[in-house]
Amino acid sequence: MHDEPVAVARDLVLELFPLARWAVLAGSVLTAHRTPGSDLDIVVVLPDGDSQAPHRDSRYYRGWPVELFVHDEQTMTYYLDKDVAERRPVLQRMIATGLPILGDPGDRPARCARVLAAGPRGLSDADREYVRYGLTDLLDDLAHAVDAGERTVIATALWTASAQQALALAGHWTGTSKWLLRELRDLDAELAGRWLAASGDPVATAKFAREVLDTAGGPLFEGYRAMGVRPRSAN
Repeated sequence: MHDEPVAVARDLVLELFPLARWAVLAGSVLTAHRTPGSDLDIVVVLPDGDSQAPHRDSRYYRGWPVELFVHDEQTMTYYLDKDVAERRPVLQRMIATGLPILGDPGDRPARCARVLAAGPRGLSDADREYVRYGLTDLLDDLAHAVDAGERTVIATALWTASAQQALALAGHWTGTSKWLLRELRDLDAELAGRWLAASGDPVATAKFAREVLDTAGGPLFEGYRAMGVRPRSAN
């Protein structure tokens, strides 16, 4: 039997980081999504300039699997901004929805909650063209695959990409693994159900992907042009 998670998380932070400014416990352990395998996701903020920041630490403690996300304010700001740029607000969500277990996070949770509510930046014209081109390319690969193994792999890649791009086109946050499904359900439960039903079926996956592609303006190959990044001079 596990000990109570909040007390365990607080004891671990005090043991490892006695100078921590504040910490929050987050993740499914605090929600209805909790399972026997749920871990303790703990965000720890150390004094500015602490040499331990940033790092991630995975361990077991008193029977609990634990994931520690350790920062100071500067590294936290960097990774919060990185979350937003990647449209995948992992750290933002942990802080916004987490339970303070040590110190006072001040207005950080409220600020992160506002970012979550606002959603990611809108796609630029170039972003939308990239979405169209990427889905078009995968659909073309799937249509012409003759090797059964390759067809399975391409269909799997297309299935995942179509969900990710449906979220991007709708101006919604994205995710990976279980969070991809959770974000899709948050956007449109019926759409998420159809996406799940297409899993493992190349024909159904292609149909779903074409529907997503149509919302972006349809297939794009001929005339697609994307500028690369010119490296700086080595001088």
